[in-house]
Amino acid sequence: MDTTIEQPARARLITAENQELPVPATLRYSSADPLAVCVDFPAEVSLDGHRVTWTFARVLLEEGLAGPVGAGDVHLWPCGSGTTVVEFHSPYGLALLQFDTPTLRSFLLRTYTVVGAGQEDLDEAVERGLSALFGGV
Repeated sequence: MDTTIEQPARARLITAENQELPVPATLRYSSADPLAVCVDFPAEVSLDGHRVTWTFARVLLEEGLAGPVGAGDVHLWPCGSGTTVVEFHSPYGLALLQFDTPTLRSFLLRTYTVVGAGQEDLDEAVERGLSALFGGV
């Protein structure tokens, strides 16, 4: 049985003018994809008016709470004792968001109650990824 957890989170978008704009987000984890976490943003805060989901490795979130990490489209780093910065890169630019570290840490700990660290079924995850990549060919 697949289990999904969702947790609302308040992010702050840092603009080019160093303003902080509140942005609602939902943190999501599913046992169907045990290696990943998702951050969902509602349509009203996206450039094109569509809901946006960023998916990245759960271990990246864990490591980003302790120190700077990231390669490619997602980078994370702690900023002071209570804030974590998440930087999302896309072909359209980048978004720099701040999250409260306790919120991210609480969410991460909840994911471990669903699938413990190191308990992920990698064979199933690889099979699912290959099926998605090759479309069942």
